[in-house]
Amino acid sequence: MIIGVPKEIINSENRVGMTPAGVYTLTQQGHKVMIQANAGVGSGFTDEEYTKVGAIITETPKELYQSSDMIVKVKEPQDNEVDMMKKGQLLFTYLHLAAAPELTKRLMDKKITAIAYETVQLKDGSLPLLTPMSEVAGRIAVIVGGNLLSKAQGGKGVLLSGVPGVKPAKVTILGAGTVGINAAKIAVGLGADVTILNKSPGKLKYIEDIYGSKIKTLILNELTLADAVKDADLFIGGILIPGARAPKLVKEYMVKSMKPGSVIVDVAIDQGGCVETITHATSHENPTYEKYGVIHYSVPNIPGAYAKTSTYALTNVTLPYVIKLAEDGLVESLKRDESLRKGVNVIDGKCTCESLANSLNLEYTDLSSMIWEEEKAV
Repeated sequence: MIIGVPKEIINSENRVGMTPAGVYTLTQQGHKVMIQANAGVGSGFTDEEYTKVGAIITETPKELYQSSDMIVKVKEPQDNEVDMMKKGQLLFTYLHLAAAPELTKRLMDKKITAIAYETVQLKDGSLPLLTPMSEVAGRIAVIVGGNLLSKAQGGKGVLLSGVPGVKPAKVTILGAGTVGINAAKIAVGLGADVTILNKSPGKLKYIEDIYGSKIKTLILNELTLADAVKDADLFIGGILIPGARAPKLVKEYMVKSMKPGSVIVDVAIDQGGCVETITHATSHENPTYEKYGVIHYSVPNIPGAYAKTSTYALTNVTLPYVIKLAEDGLVESLKRDESLRKGVNVIDGKCTCESLANSLNLEYTDLSSMIWEEEKAV
């Protein structure tokens, strides 16, 4: 199989879809790997490092897209990248299509087979290809939020940890998934006063078993959330429904109740955001805006700021799936691996992710029936 790894073109996205070690593994198994020139520079990998392990460096993205059977990326393709894709091509990347109806339509029109990292799901409900980036994003959210609380950044001038004789900052975290638990871990480590809200008592019991009284836990409902948001110096939104848009649980009136100089970091922005006053995505160059005196941070590719760590963490978990697809082919890989089947968002012009179909009011097609009854479609 010919595998293409393009240079990411989203603003300040420095991650890359494959490390030289991944290239070496694939080329040793007889596959051809094409890397766009300078694709790995942002993560600390030179073109020479790739060529040493057998990669072919392409100067233009068009050559790479037109020559490859499978495209391995980090972020969703932009319009000009979709233009270069071949009909029926296999795309393996983060997609977050529930927040991107136009991209979904274009991928369906081109009959791209789009497998989203974030919807590959194991039997226990875990998301193995999303987990490492959620870990990174959760940890960064506290670091970024703490910095934004400084007076120099327009914040209220509160130190997360406090000092002896002075209270620490109050950090409220919505969601006890991977983002929330990792945000809590860093916030507690820094000495902040941490509260985490979640619908599942089991998740909250787990947190209490690990952290004891260091973290306050609350069952999530509108009243508990409103009180927690009002008191927060730093609020972190970290909820996820795989394949679907994030629900806007934090209402505008809740944000209005926050004290001036408070900070919101909405990690759920990739799926549309969980805060009503988060109206648009920002960038690493211009990461914040202010509304009702509250600083809003809504950068969608948070891990891109720590590209080397993030690239290693991501490719550690994606490479086994890339190898599986390259070795067994798409149809056999999907037949053998239920978790990979759940990752298929669109194929042959059809939407095969039920949560995505519901979010965008698309007709849902069961992928299993396509695989076993119409192998020609895949």
